[in-house]
Amino acid sequence: MVFRRRTRRMCGLGCYRPGPLWLWKALLVFVAIAFAGQLMGLIFNKSSVQPATRPLFYAPDAQGPSLGSCRPHSHLMFLKTHKTASSTVLNMLYRFGEEHGLRFALPMGYQLGYPLLFNAHRVKGYQRPRVLNFDIMGNHMRFNKPEVEKVMPEDTFYFSIVRDPVALTESSFAYYKEVAPAFRKAKSLGDFADNPRQYYDPRLRNNHYARNLLWFDFGMDHNANYSEGLALRGEALVRRAFRLILVSEYFDQSMVLLRHALCWPLDAVVSFSLNARQQKPPGGAGGGGGGGGESWMDKAAAAAVAAAVGVRGGRPPMRAPPDLSLTPAQREKLREWNALDWHLYQAFNRSFWEDVRRFGPERMDQEVALLRARRDQLARVCLRNGGKPVEAQRIRDKGIRPFQSGVVKILGYELQPGLDNATTEACLRLIRPEIQYKDVLDAKQFPRPQFVKGPRGPAMAVGGGYVGGRPLWNRERLPQGAGEGGGPRGGWTMAAAEREWLARQNQTSLLRADAKGRLR
Repeated sequence: MVFRRRTRRMCGLGCYRPGPLWLWKALLVFVAIAFAGQLMGLIFNKSSVQPATRPLFYAPDAQGPSLGSCRPHSHLMFLKTHKTASSTVLNMLYRFGEEHGLRFALPMGYQLGYPLLFNAHRVKGYQRPRVLNFDIMGNHMRFNKPEVEKVMPEDTFYFSIVRDPVALTESSFAYYKEVAPAFRKAKSLGDFADNPRQYYDPRLRNNHYARNLLWFDFGMDHNANYSEGLALRGEALVRRAFRLILVSEYFDQSMVLLRHALCWPLDAVVSFSLNARQQKPPGGAGGGGGGGGESWMDKAAAAAVAAAVGVRGGRPPMRAPPDLSLTPAQREKLREWNALDWHLYQAFNRSFWEDVRRFGPERMDQEVALLRARRDQLARVCLRNGGKPVEAQRIRDKGIRPFQSGVVKILGYELQPGLDNATTEACLRLIRPEIQYKDVLDAKQFPRPQFVKGPRGPAMAVGGGYVGGRPLWNRERLPQGAGEGGGPRGGWTMAAAEREWLARQNQTSLLRADAKGRLR
């Protein structure tokens, strides 16, 4: 008896019953599953999961040689000259500004009052000097520096781009054949070159496209008779106004100089040729303009003609593509006809190569090679069809189809499918046509309320601009009959509601400006 009691006490301290058998089986299965999960996770991590990929754009090891301790320029004025690959440069400014949250000096439409001399009030949102700060200006204008200075900060970096006037005239003839009377009357470019005065009347609208177009864009009298003194004075005016003049024929070298002048990373100046025109008909050898090794002389911008013929409207019917062939003698005649432009081009071409010499020819070659390699890399990632531009009708996304005008076909790009969201957005910025990009930026800077029909019919404004910290007209009922097309009794149309909203926005802005003035 005593032995049994002691045994029970000892078991109470250290003995235990094994419990039901099913509990042990369940525990064993759980341990096996956990071990298998860890083992599978280890195998999965080693074989299937790649290391976290860094963002494709602005990777530190892909930005070329260090620029030192300089600070990037963010106040920029680019004079967007015609037919000089300037649309591609503007795309760079649009991308940089959008990525850094900068404010653009945008036009009401698509050009800043062109072909009239620029006036500050052509800038959307401008009220008076120093009331609202703008960072970037780059849409087509006829340069007028006193008015530009009313809009842009004092430390603004001014730059532009030029092109051989013969190549420029060839491109202008193709794009503006139905817009410029001087071109419309001529049977071919050679016919125009043989006797331009036969076709040219300075009094007719849009004939500025047919003579000294660079001189005109820089804000000077393009019909003035050439003299060496006049040409030198014009050159001096441009030199005083602009810190850098790029050369279209040497676009990649220009981008290297621009990158160092602005202290920008390499990806900020990498670009694909925008608004390139098709050089040969479909089915012919060689394909269209735009591509790795093709001359930038053959690249041109089509967006400017949109304002001349109407962006949203139709375009004049064309019978056949114009004959752009020129003999050496005709090319020389075009240089004589555009003598002021020829002087500018020669002068700034010399300055350009002086800048390259100071930069270092070998260093320039190395950085151009880096730029082209980076462009090819981004093209492989971003673009279908091997990065080659395609005809607009073949682009599935209508939002990135380039605007078509005149007899030439403007080419665009298609995005590579299957990209992640961040890469898609970055690639889209590289290929978004100028007109659509301007609309995107405009909508961000000047958001409008969305007018929708309420449950009982009247239109209501939801979202949009803000005044005093609250959404303007948020869920406020508009007058009876407002809506798409107006009510049966001739009530407000949607356009009228938007005009009223814009009027309130302008009134609020003016009140704020007056209040600022009183505080000062």
